[in-house]
Amino acid sequence: MPALILTDRTTVHVDGAEAEHFLQNLITANVETLKSGCVQAAALLTPQGKILFDFLISRAPEGGFHLDIDGKLTDGFMKRLTLYKLRANVSFDRQADTPVIAGWDQPRPDAALIDNRFPETAGVWRLYGSNANLGAGQADWDSLRIAYGVAESGSDYALSDAFPHDILMDKNHGVDFRKGCYVGQEVVSRMHHRGTARRRVVTVSGEATLPPSGTSIQAGTKPVGELGTVSGDRALAIVRIDRVADAMAAEHQLTADGIAVTLTLPDWTGLSINPDTQTAADA
Repeated sequence: MPALILTDRTTVHVDGAEAEHFLQNLITANVETLKSGCVQAAALLTPQGKILFDFLISRAPEGGFHLDIDGKLTDGFMKRLTLYKLRANVSFDRQADTPVIAGWDQPRPDAALIDNRFPETAGVWRLYGSNANLGAGQADWDSLRIAYGVAESGSDYALSDAFPHDILMDKNHGVDFRKGCYVGQEVVSRMHHRGTARRRVVTVSGEATLPPSGTSIQAGTKPVGELGTVSGDRALAIVRIDRVADAMAAEHQLTADGIAVTLTLPDWTGLSINPDTQTAADA
């Protein structure tokens, strides 16, 4: 019954009469349609459409919203929120003493929230508080994320260097393309509707234990991406799908530090690497 405290995560409670309106006009996810009982991927973007902060958002039982974020980013994140606050009736409270727990393959504890980044069949949940049977470790959590293609900043990509499409936020409800304007919306919407996304998260399977995070993945002498989170012979990577498709069409072997690898897009995305179109196409 695996569960663990994610010691690198913390939550920011956003509350106030205008909290929903404030977030709706700022972040990628649709806050107005956010259901209780789940956590959903979201991001605050640069004006150029790249991810400045990635986090999970949920409705807080006491009212307002919980934003679940890498603890090292919290100070900068709250400063950025304050910058956009102006005169809005909204408050930000860092909840440093509330543990963030992730679990799976067991019944959800009371107050636990479904993690919508994973398919429902994975049974992954999030809990802010206690009352969970622990027993998993960070390696177990990394393996789970790799298996389902769930990337996180720091481990898998650098902030201000990736678009939401790169980490599949267009497929896991992390971006809403109908709700209207938010920071960076014009670039992300144009990328979506023109089908110009060329980088995607893939699961890497190696013929031997894979080298460390940051190692280049090569198609012959041409780099197509680099390893992110690594667990044994499996890893996550963000790669140029068009270059991978070219390599597949030419029957070139993909390697990481000389180790032969295969790349697959997560099943739940409905995408496939298509050598004919040189992109990630809907299956």
